[in-house]
Amino acid sequence: MDAREPEQGVGSGGTGGSAPRRGRGGRWGRRIGAAAVGVAVLAAGAVVVLGAEPEEEPAPRPAAGAPGSAAALAGLQARARARPRDDGAWAELGAALVARGVRTADAVYYPRAEGALRHSLKVRAAERGNVRALLAMAELDHARGNFAAAGRAAEAVRKRTPDAWETYPLLIDTYGRLGDTKAAARTAEELMERRGGAAALGWTAQTYRDKGWREDAAVLATEAVAAADGGPQKAEQLRRAGELAWERGDVTESLGYYDASLGIERGQGAAVAGRARALAALGRTAEAVKAYKSALARLPRPEYALELGELMEATTGDGDPQYGVARAQVEWNRRQGVRGNLVLGRLEADHGDAETAVELLREEFSRHPGAEVADALGWALHRTGDDEAALEYARRAVKEGARNALFLYHRGEIERALGEYGAARRHVTEALRVHPAFSPLWAPRARTALDRLGEPVEGGPRNVWGYRAKSPSAGTSGSRATSNGPRRR
Repeated sequence: MDAREPEQGVGSGGTGGSAPRRGRGGRWGRRIGAAAVGVAVLAAGAVVVLGAEPEEEPAPRPAAGAPGSAAALAGLQARARARPRDDGAWAELGAALVARGVRTADAVYYPRAEGALRHSLKVRAAERGNVRALLAMAELDHARGNFAAAGRAAEAVRKRTPDAWETYPLLIDTYGRLGDTKAAARTAEELMERRGGAAALGWTAQTYRDKGWREDAAVLATEAVAAADGGPQKAEQLRRAGELAWERGDVTESLGYYDASLGIERGQGAAVAGRARALAALGRTAEAVKAYKSALARLPRPEYALELGELMEATTGDGDPQYGVARAQVEWNRRQGVRGNLVLGRLEADHGDAETAVELLREEFSRHPGAEVADALGWALHRTGDDEAALEYARRAVKEGARNALFLYHRGEIERALGEYGAARRHVTEALRVHPAFSPLWAPRARTALDRLGEPVEGGPRNVWGYRAKSPSAGTSGSRATSNGPRRR
């Protein structure tokens, strides 16, 4: 989920007050009621009402002078140049350039934004009250994938102006990427107490998801949709609900949410990409390919090109053209100061040079040790044959809390390579239970792996929790876990 869209933040609608509590018996669980039913009907109905291929619609152009438009940016730039000692004008220009870059996924705006913000901070330092420039610098670091730097800057802003609610979503997302789920949850609670409303509910839902509380996250996501005040905010919360439904394996529900979101705001590249995932999972391949291409036209993110490449590989056997697009996008972004180690590491691990992937992901993990990077690094190590080291990172990724089907599959395959067949069977089974169609390329391979693992041996699997037989020198015979090898069906 994207922390960097302040214009779609907390609205005036919704419920504030104390932070939500875990569990269906708590305040948020009891309040789902009619609001949840209404949103569910909206999401389900959108499949029918909005079935006219929203990805084919051209993205609407902003009116001249609209916020974030080329005309608006030109006006801000002219104002800043006319007032070289006006730190506020330069901070406003820098923030607008960051927002434009995030909204279009065009990193060319980031060096210009950095120049404007550094000029603003030179005119007036953050310690002297230039908090707006410091917050925009945090947003810029986040957009470039420098999450540790983004977190430091955002924490400094919160310390100086604790009521600046725009800081909190940035911190929640940053803490999650750094693997500090407790700090993310505390910040979400503080946002709920200080502001409340749709975005606070949506971000709290994300922290619940990261803890593995999937049903509670779904309740809060529904509440966030109901609390949104319409327009872009409603579209954003519907998209978020679609993401959570997708991760739960509720493909049809997720498609309904994405369609409903696009029915409000048709130019959202992230929602179009989410729709493409759902279409692919439903076997509507031609529609999925068109949707991915539409998403890339709107929002040229390398991860979308990687996903499209894997869909093409699964269906035609050739994903290389799209993998090339992803590499080119990462390289272009790198020249603008954007870190692409995670997506490039994933790409290289499965479709390129696994040793290069390990190098990229070790560096990324040293900076941002969240679950996503831990999973990617563990899988890259597995692809190089270093399964002992790989399992350490795979366990860490799964332990973080979120029940991610891909993470579970990766852990199961690593355990299978190590001969830990009981644990492998359990984790691959769980991956397919969480989401039977989590990837057009990898879900079929997960089913093949499970078939090869076969049924547990009579008497039950001895190493279901990662048991390993003692070494021969300790008085046993045979190699690791041979007593629990796969029994063919």
